[in-house]
Amino acid sequence: MININTNTEHIKSFVTDVELSVYKDKVAKTFKTIYEKTGAGNDFLGWTSLPSEMTTEFIRDIKNQAETLRKKSEVFVVVGIGGSYLGARAVIESLSHSFSSLINKDNDTHIVYAGHNMSEDYMVELLELLDKKEYSMAVISKSGTTTEPAVAFRILKNHIEKKYGKDEARTRIVAITDKEKGALKTLANTEGYKTYIVPDNVGGRYSVLTPVGLLPIAVAGIDIEELVNGALTIENYCRENQNADNVVAQYAVARQALYHKVKTNEILVSYESRLQYIAEWWKQLYGESEGKDGKGIFPASDIFTTDLHSMGQYIQEGLRNLFETIISVERPNKEICIPLADSDLDQLNYIAGKRLSEVNHTAETATMLAHVDGGVPNIIIQIPEISAFTIGELIYFFEMGCALSGYMLEVNPFDQPGVEAYKKNMFALLGKKGFEDRADALRKRIK
Repeated sequence: MININTNTEHIKSFVTDVELSVYKDKVAKTFKTIYEKTGAGNDFLGWTSLPSEMTTEFIRDIKNQAETLRKKSEVFVVVGIGGSYLGARAVIESLSHSFSSLINKDNDTHIVYAGHNMSEDYMVELLELLDKKEYSMAVISKSGTTTEPAVAFRILKNHIEKKYGKDEARTRIVAITDKEKGALKTLANTEGYKTYIVPDNVGGRYSVLTPVGLLPIAVAGIDIEELVNGALTIENYCRENQNADNVVAQYAVARQALYHKVKTNEILVSYESRLQYIAEWWKQLYGESEGKDGKGIFPASDIFTTDLHSMGQYIQEGLRNLFETIISVERPNKEICIPLADSDLDQLNYIAGKRLSEVNHTAETATMLAHVDGGVPNIIIQIPEISAFTIGELIYFFEMGCALSGYMLEVNPFDQPGVEAYKKNMFALLGKKGFEDRADALRKRIK
């Protein structure tokens, strides 16, 4: 039995049941397109069966390698950008103590990130940290030539070899890359790094359940078996329920129906701050998958109630092209009650004795009703708790929802041709060989 439920009751004043029903046949056809691999980008549907194809031996190898790295590392650096780090970070931050960086426990390994920006200050400060800490790293790139992680890895490789010597350094570096080609694969073979494969049929933003995500997640001490089992539950559910009643399909249909009502911006909302990077991962997943051919829902995110004090006014009364999707968590993992005060100077005794989660849930309900009344439809995705299992379910839920939604939008959900435009300009302006003509044209434009 799955733990996720989709509630679309609060879009009904914007989209009628008749308008939703027209998607019934389309859902069945779209599931068929996915499972029979007949749609655009069908070479990148390997993620659909990752949970069921995961072997015990594979998980054991990941866990053993993670434990080896944990034993020698106070810090583990994940070198990657986009899907090469966002999925791992989303899971790690959602399942870690909110103040893990300030809590020192025996055998804890703190996860940090590099190659996701090109800030010189960030890199220097990271090296200053690594000067004082025992560390290891994973470099994640299918090609090995993506500029941001390639530059970061060149700097970090130089640092780790100077700190430990080349022989020890190679035991502290894991490469996650293409199975047979590319600059990083060649380097890994030359240096003798432990290597894991990014499957050819899995794109970066769908890769969290490959070694790309699983190794860093395991190094962080999270139960990857539970994560995979959660995803497997939704995989099996989707294969057995290829219809419009499927909770994933309900989400995809609601999005598309609202999009065709000119609700073109989706805000993913959570009332749990630890889900912030789930939203960051989700933004890449949906932004790169749908934003093409002049189409697509613009993905944004907020953490409430925090962002109600910055974005709440716009959501309530701004341009009416918005809808919200709430990840609603039924119960927290910990408990605290609001104390009774003798003086009641803050006038909060009316909620004394209530759990903080009850107040948070009341804020969630009150805000949802206010936003719906203000012209913002709300979809609610309900999960019972934040755990490795439910996060695994949520990952597969959003991945399948993205594929369904993208195909219903009639785009290829598995390519990202627009991403190459800025890269070519950057290569040209930095003087990369073969881009000389482009560089001349660009320099004329920026004078």
